[in-house]
Amino acid sequence: MLVKDELLDKVVARVREQMPEDQAPQVEEFARQYYGWVDAEDLEDRSPIDAYGAAVSHWSFAGRREPGEWKIRIYNPHFEEHGWQSTHTVIEMVNDDMPFLVDSARMEINRQGYAIHMILHPVMNVRRDAEGRLLDILPPDTDEEDAISESVIHVEVDRQTEPEVLEDLKQSIQKTLADVKAAVEDWPEMRGRVGEIVSVLEEDPPDFEPDDLAEARAFLEWVDDDNFTFLGYREYDLSTQNGEDVLCAVQGSGLGILRQSESGPVSHSFAELPPDVRRLARTPKLLNLTKANSRATVHRPSYLDYIGIKKFDESGEVTGERRFLGLYTFSAYIANVFDIPLVRRKVRYVLERSGFPEGSHNEKDLVEILETYPRDELFQISKEELFEIAMGIVHLQERHRVRFFVRRDTYGRFFSCLVFVPRDRYNTVIRERMQDILLRAFEGVNVEYNVRLSESVLARVHFIIYTKPGETPEYDEEEIEGRIVETTRSWTDNLYDALIEQCGEEQGIELFRKYRDAFSPGYRAGFLPRTAVSDVQRMETLKSDDDLGMSLYHPIEEPEDFLGFKLFRLGEQVSLSEILPLLEDMGVEVVDERPHEVKPAGSPPVWIYDFGLVHEAGGELQTGEVKEIFQDAFVRAWRGAVENDGFNRLVLRARLTWREISILRAYCKYLRQTGSTFSQDYMEDALVSNQHIARLIVDLFEARLDPSRQNRAEAESERLKEEIEEALEAVVSLDEDRILRSFLDITLATLRTNYYQSTPDGDPKGHLSFKLDPERIPGLPLPRPRFEIFVYSPRTEGVHLRGGEVARGGIRWSDRRE
Repeated sequence: MLVKDELLDKVVARVREQMPEDQAPQVEEFARQYYGWVDAEDLEDRSPIDAYGAAVSHWSFAGRREPGEWKIRIYNPHFEEHGWQSTHTVIEMVNDDMPFLVDSARMEINRQGYAIHMILHPVMNVRRDAEGRLLDILPPDTDEEDAISESVIHVEVDRQTEPEVLEDLKQSIQKTLADVKAAVEDWPEMRGRVGEIVSVLEEDPPDFEPDDLAEARAFLEWVDDDNFTFLGYREYDLSTQNGEDVLCAVQGSGLGILRQSESGPVSHSFAELPPDVRRLARTPKLLNLTKANSRATVHRPSYLDYIGIKKFDESGEVTGERRFLGLYTFSAYIANVFDIPLVRRKVRYVLERSGFPEGSHNEKDLVEILETYPRDELFQISKEELFEIAMGIVHLQERHRVRFFVRRDTYGRFFSCLVFVPRDRYNTVIRERMQDILLRAFEGVNVEYNVRLSESVLARVHFIIYTKPGETPEYDEEEIEGRIVETTRSWTDNLYDALIEQCGEEQGIELFRKYRDAFSPGYRAGFLPRTAVSDVQRMETLKSDDDLGMSLYHPIEEPEDFLGFKLFRLGEQVSLSEILPLLEDMGVEVVDERPHEVKPAGSPPVWIYDFGLVHEAGGELQTGEVKEIFQDAFVRAWRGAVENDGFNRLVLRARLTWREISILRAYCKYLRQTGSTFSQDYMEDALVSNQHIARLIVDLFEARLDPSRQNRAEAESERLKEEIEEALEAVVSLDEDRILRSFLDITLATLRTNYYQSTPDGDPKGHLSFKLDPERIPGLPLPRPRFEIFVYSPRTEGVHLRGGEVARGGIRWSDRRE
């Protein structure tokens, strides 16, 4: 890339080569001044040929200009036609130099929605002949009397090819430049109007208190002392038409941007005001400071500041208004509030009414609040409103909380809203959310905002919500503040509240300190703080790497057959290849899996695996009914205490516990040893397909063999047997019927079991044993023993065959497989 000086040297060399000798010196000087103040970075991608062509093109455009003429053209440069090319649309202007030109042109281009890619705006001193032909480009420091100072502006914007679009852009820029010219040309006369009004207030004042008149005069003199950019002035008469007050512009009184006015036009903005607001025009208030309902087209894109001075007749009745439109200058915004007329009176009123001792901490805080209060507001707000809001800010006491203050414009054009939020919570997203809340609450049509960040723990955002003319929406200040509070609360804030609510203050605070920064952004995006509290409680139960926490739940947003299942593991991660087969054998399909690492302060990390499951049966599943039995079955399968096979599907299908399922699994193992031709998978499918019968078989087992139910065992067993046999009549598949009947037969053949025994620790024994009567089991090969004792566990299976009532040693039946 060529540096700027190298590029300019190449442009000058090309000028000397290509331009006629009598024009080359002028074009060379034009090019040097054209690129003289542009940033080198803006020229990095510009070739010498294009830089030369752009300068020559603009020089040619500036070649003839009538005195006072405003020249502007917009085009898309093509090399053959213009001698250079660009990917952007180019705007070229040549005008008499004056203040605000560049700012205003840039502002209008931005308002039209165009991105500006480059802007050059040298001011050149030139000499022209009587017909406006360019004779010479003079040095920047020339003092020649016939030198004309011209602003040469080159702007490159997003490319547009539609002629209508380009023409609209040209017209809008021309209108803006016309406003600039009118404001600048009439500036002295507008300032003269201020002097005239001050003289009238001094020599022929209306009937007001001398102090009030003096303060009004002082304010107008302060405004005239470079504290206000005068952009427009107009005088209005207040009269009555058809019983309604109307404001009519005085013919010929308009200056600046308010120049163009016809004879006696009615002020439409005044006519759109509500009746109660229009009546304020008759109130004997000398000065009216507010915001206009339109944005400035000159200097900066703010809503215009409005200074109105009422006119009175000899009887003290209001007869009209002298109105200035413009913008307060930078000096007005940095001036000490005790030095600004009108404002200083409000400030003193607030300080005196507060009752704070002079020099006290509270008084110093209040003074700082008033010094940093939005300056536009200080001009417009009443002293009573200022006191209420300022004292409300004092009472915040630098606390981490949200406060909302609102003031309605006297004329109902806008609402001024101050929002204080903890600085560490403030960001663009929060600001946009608050903005949306306020726009909806006040039915706003437009919004401006300003943010103040300082050493304070609170950020202050000042919103101006502009409303539809003539409409005054009802609002509830407390409700709005509540909505802002909610939208500014962070996930961590809500976690704190949820922990306190669920665990009590002492334990909740302790857990919050531990888990405040523990959760990842992905977790926070996926789970509510209240959910996190439940997860925290589960994580707190994990004491070793072997512990496994679980939570089966149904997300309310998901379909009825969808389940969520969380696994909690302390320390090391879990291998998905271990988890997925366990879940699939429990009759669920894993459709989603999201791991989250949680890092509690001072403790090892905890991994949370959140699985999305769809259970194979479909339909609604009440997680409250199966949560504990599902989790219990899963963890025992995980630890190897339960076999991982298709029988586990009966947890969700038949609502059976892992222990109850082990009865059916043991019977299946026994049937396989006795020579059944059906595989285990086939028997699993038969029971799962007929889960109602599987449930009844388990109920029959418990009715016959539960020691606590022996007094009613016979009757209940007979009832269940009949219910099972009736259900079997509805089974269509012959194989399934045979399988289910074989399970029924074994159940009826079971004489005793250790199922109801437990270890000294109270846990179920790790194996199941059944004493069986072979005579009651159809299909067993002959000869049949008197009794069989079948033992099953996930690690061992065995059978003990007895030939008589008394055990005299086991016999191995050679026909039994495995």
